Amino acid sequence: MPLDSGRDAAPRCPPIPDQVDGRTVRGTVPTPNAQEAVVLLHGLTRSSRSMRRMASALREAHYTVITCDYPSRSADIATLTTNLFAKLIPQLKDAQKVHFVTHSLGGILLRTYLQDHALPNLGRVVMLGPPNGGSEVVDKLGSLKLYQWINGPAGTQLGTDTNSVPLRLKRPDFELGVIAGDRSVNPILSCLIPGKDDGKVSVSRAKADGMQDFICLHVTHTFMMSNRRAITQTEHFLKTGTFKQNRIEQTARIL
Repeated sequence: MPLDSGRDAAPRCPPIPDQVDGRTVRGTVPTPNAQEAVVLLHGLTRSSRSMRRMASALREAHYTVITCDYPSRSADIATLTTNLFAKLIPQLKDAQKVHFVTHSLGGILLRTYLQDHALPNLGRVVMLGPPNGGSEVVDKLGSLKLYQWINGPAGTQLGTDTNSVPLRLKRPDFELGVIAGDRSVNPILSCLIPGKDDGKVSVSRAKADGMQDFICLHVTHTFMMSNRRAITQTEHFLKTGTFKQNRIEQTARIL
């Protein structure tokens, strides 16, 4: 079973002008956010269309939104990262600040790139359902031919063993907020994952050392990037560097 479900796509990053909504929204004057770009990176076996609701909300917040497709099933993580950022980086040099919002594998590609490269204008990063600690699903199913056919080489590198790419990445040194989910619509895969999970990644393994903030929502891995609460939390972190916590969550974090 794929860590994400959806249609793969050819690699392409439309030019920034094609992604900018230059019109006034709801009669308001565009804010300084227009000088800031947000790059959306989809997950394994998905396409940029899976991030449409997120993109629409961020455009309404007057960010320049850049959506990229990459063929997630076609190569290993290192190759996907190299090819994706070779197309993406030239589009970012003129932006005052560049934020990233990623889903699942997209977050691992960003972390892989930042291992050996710097983005001087890097802003904040929100990762939704990232397998920062790998996924036990890959441990159990990764050796199966069907799994490999569905998920490709990158999908087999997201486990929790010595072959895990996420576990070999350095501690993030940027402003990172992580959104995890604890709702599953796949009981079979959830049986392979200890503790609470979103059907693909456990809540505990979504976390990353050095993250700025963390929140768990009652959402599924496959659809969390379209969830209204996840979108609201994403916007809040991009603006403030923290998630909106209710009183119980705030108390738990303090204790």
